[in-house]
Amino acid sequence: MPELPEVEGLVQSLKPIVTGRTIQSVDISETIITSKAIGKEAILKGMDVDSFCEAIPQMTIDRIERRSKYIYFHLLKDGVPYLLVSHLGMSGAWFYVRDLHDILEEKFRKHSHIILHLDNGDLLVYADIRRFGELRLLISEVDHPPLLLMAPEPFDVGALEHYLEKSVLPKYENKAIKEFIMDGHIVSGCGNIYATESLFRMRMHPGRKVKRISKERKIQLFNEIVVVLLDSIHNGGSTISDYRSINGESGNMQNRLQMYGKKNCPICDAITKQQTIGGRTSTYCATCQK
Repeated sequence: MPELPEVEGLVQSLKPIVTGRTIQSVDISETIITSKAIGKEAILKGMDVDSFCEAIPQMTIDRIERRSKYIYFHLLKDGVPYLLVSHLGMSGAWFYVRDLHDILEEKFRKHSHIILHLDNGDLLVYADIRRFGELRLLISEVDHPPLLLMAPEPFDVGALEHYLEKSVLPKYENKAIKEFIMDGHIVSGCGNIYATESLFRMRMHPGRKVKRISKERKIQLFNEIVVVLLDSIHNGGSTISDYRSINGESGNMQNRLQMYGKKNCPICDAITKQQTIGGRTSTYCATCQK
């Protein structure tokens, strides 16, 4: 699943090429249309296909930003602001191309579900192989209250204080630290990959209870999360499976990962262990991480 660094890379790539562009028309895949017809919500959430297709043309992309693992497309139409919120799910990707055939990988090309035709003739395409991603057209975040509950950005002033305050609440103190730091209400954008890496760098067991970690170590862990996230942003994110940039390129951070997906510990060469924590597989070294 794309995490904060991968989404940040997409946003930074999209900004200079689509800001100011106007959406002329939109194509929706038969998969979404069929899903909606039988009462399911594949990708396009909270709005029927006809309403979306009627609303989106002539909207201008005013600006783009990342919020946690979400992409916010701030749109304007007749002076009225709108917000197109995109979450990539497990395998979502945005492509900026002249023609669908410019998406080189067939697995993405054949799963192109929303195609925005821009005023310069180019296409902004949302492809999603597993269809766990989502798009919502809103007036503002208030229209989808869960967005208001996200933790501050980890790089922002107040993020550390927010994290520390959460860590002493009774509802969290008995949680495993891995599950705790992957909670988007506590730390924005830290998923399985970067939680695994941060805990390994701290030599901290992913199953350790939050209440068994000193304040000093909690602060060190938070700072390590920030360092790992920034390192990944600098290296274009991690391509583990289906993450791609807008031109189909892979990231490089996977080459720098020390523990995620590893069979042996890079420190002691012990065979790594796996444990399910918070519904996700956690890889760790039983010798180095306590």
